[in-house]
Amino acid sequence: MIATSRSPLILVVHLSVLLIVALWTLPTAGLLISSLRDKDQLAVSGWWTALSTSSQNLTGRAATPEAQVEREGKFVISGNLIEDGGNAKVSAFGFRPMQPAAFEAGTAADIGDGQTLTVNEDGSYEIVSPARMEGTRGQRIFYTASVPPRFTLDNYREVLSAAGIGSSFINSLTVAIPSTIIPILVAAFCAYALAWMPFPGRAILIAVVVGLLVVPLQMSLIPLLRLYNGVGAFFGVPAKTYVGIWLAHMGFGLPLAVYLLRNYMAGLPREIMESARVDGASDFDIFVKIILPLSFPALASFAIFQFLWTWNDLLVAMVFLGTGNDELVLTGRLVNLLGSRGGNWEILTASAFITIIVPLVVFFSLQRYLVRGLLAGSVKGG
Repeated sequence: MIATSRSPLILVVHLSVLLIVALWTLPTAGLLISSLRDKDQLAVSGWWTALSTSSQNLTGRAATPEAQVEREGKFVISGNLIEDGGNAKVSAFGFRPMQPAAFEAGTAADIGDGQTLTVNEDGSYEIVSPARMEGTRGQRIFYTASVPPRFTLDNYREVLSAAGIGSSFINSLTVAIPSTIIPILVAAFCAYALAWMPFPGRAILIAVVVGLLVVPLQMSLIPLLRLYNGVGAFFGVPAKTYVGIWLAHMGFGLPLAVYLLRNYMAGLPREIMESARVDGASDFDIFVKIILPLSFPALASFAIFQFLWTWNDLLVAMVFLGTGNDELVLTGRLVNLLGSRGGNWEILTASAFITIIVPLVVFFSLQRYLVRGLLAGSVKGG
């Protein structure tokens, strides 16, 4: 009877989870599919049509008059508009920009001076003239073609071959890895002290940490930069260095790290610590040999969030590191690349997926600890 009454609720929960997973997965899948599509098809249709044939208005140019041959007293220029012998089928064509589909495929169109243009379904064309054709450029041909789906890695090659991408990738790693490890180390010591070392004012410090969680980054960014520049000028340290951005990310990440790790550590069994103290272990020994191994799920949870934040960050990197070619991180480099390429959607999709490859690897490597760490940190306290 109990199982029967719970069945509808379980079904609703499962359907809700599936819906959430779909809402999070579909955009990423669409981004990946779009990044692999031919740029011409991407410009005219959505990623969900990637496996279907698309109709495109294309432009080609016939061979130059130098390629004409004489055939039965007439001069003929022939060729094929379809590149690489593709399977596209031409349905209509024209020779004026305002009438790109004025003639059906296979018909002969009068283009003036007694010349005729014929474009067949397979993309082959013929220009026939009663007199020798002159000029240095070939006839421009507009045509409508049904193009089968095409996938390519050219979009990735274009992005990865852009100047400075490699150095920016290294810069992002140089920023993200220390900016993830340093806050974890500092927050772990602080969380252990707040959880297991009684001292005056501990409750006030915990309240301050919770309050810092709601401080917006934008409000504290400029005061922090001025403070850092002032301290750096006093000690003769350059303003735009990796140390500065490491300290900035540490400051912005510490409140969440301390809150999460403190709640997790406070829920660990007290008997383990008491037994260790009876055996003569110091607080440092307990922290290193007992607390850190048991707190790995919480550490991994924060590491995922902190790495995603620092890897995708652009604002803090521009303020504390700079925008020069040697300091620019990957996100900034790709923004500049997109700005120089205008509305090239293929560059946008390939660039976006390149930026999420490393975070995806980190997430799937540590995701089994994510839920354990977050749930334990949200329900345990002491």
